[in-house]
Amino acid sequence: MSYSTPSYLEELKSTGDFLTLTRNNEFSLEPCAFTLANGTDVTVHDTGIIEFQPAQQTNKDIVLSSAVHGNETAPIEICDQLIKSIITEQLSLKQRVLFIYGNPKSINIGKRFVDENLNRLFNGHHTVEGIASNPERVRAKLLEDVVTDFFARGNQGSERFHYDLHTAIRGSKNEKFAVYPFLHGKPWKKSQLQFLLSCGVNTVLMMKSAATTFSYYSSFVHGADSFTVELGQVKPFGENDMSRFEKTKQTLIALISQESVEYKEFNADDFELFSVYRTINRTCEDFSFPFADDVENFTGFAKGELMATDGQTRYEAEVDGEAIIFPNADVALGQRALLTVIPMQVDSNFI
Repeated sequence: MSYSTPSYLEELKSTGDFLTLTRNNEFSLEPCAFTLANGTDVTVHDTGIIEFQPAQQTNKDIVLSSAVHGNETAPIEICDQLIKSIITEQLSLKQRVLFIYGNPKSINIGKRFVDENLNRLFNGHHTVEGIASNPERVRAKLLEDVVTDFFARGNQGSERFHYDLHTAIRGSKNEKFAVYPFLHGKPWKKSQLQFLLSCGVNTVLMMKSAATTFSYYSSFVHGADSFTVELGQVKPFGENDMSRFEKTKQTLIALISQESVEYKEFNADDFELFSVYRTINRTCEDFSFPFADDVENFTGFAKGELMATDGQTRYEAEVDGEAIIFPNADVALGQRALLTVIPMQVDSNFI
């Protein structure tokens, strides 16, 4: 495909600042393609979507997304640093990589989303009969199409990966954790847990049902090893202690700049694993939690203790130690307001 030469091209080549370019063009950006001196092909597909193709044969197709929620700034800053390093040739790639800033307008307004939670619109949920479209629904469809195209153009037999990087609204007893999408009976991979551990993530939540998240989409539709990775708590730009993300950054650099990476030998004792116990949706305007806004993810409750109230319905802990994840009383009616989880062990379903 041939592209014109847009006005932003020379500045992008010299600075590598794709984030500022994205923020200055929050709805669309003229595509372009160019080649770095080291032979890496660079393609800007649209605002917030940039692809890198090394000159040599690769064996991994990697998607790194951030800003699916625009106020989750630490992952955006990590990806910004990586993109700049690649374009300015401080970092040489050995693998194909697609970087995505999911929701540019929400970055600019410093909000989780503009009209609708983008991470509830994947796997086809962006187009639902009777529900009006909005920019986030349009964006979800575009991101699905771009990921589909990226994986389709990969080398036959290449491994597929997607790490959707986030930070959580609340603090967490386990600062960094990952969500392993529902695999529909396929086994979980110890190698992926080893990758996460190298990122500084030793807590993993195993989902038990289909979802509308970006990571589930890549896992289910494209067979990618895919995770939602929560790297800490939401903070504004400039307030992140980036040293806390150095393990994650260095592990991602190794993933994209090396032909293969050796991780620490698997040891089940290194991990805290949880499985989803139940999902609590908000169905009434009168929805509330009995705990304070600063109660952390993975806080456990005693059996019989109140966890949420939805109109006249009281949700009480059904087992001792039932713990909360992602509590958010302000979600739209019908959406998930709370996940509860219980500990699990490595078993025969891990390979």
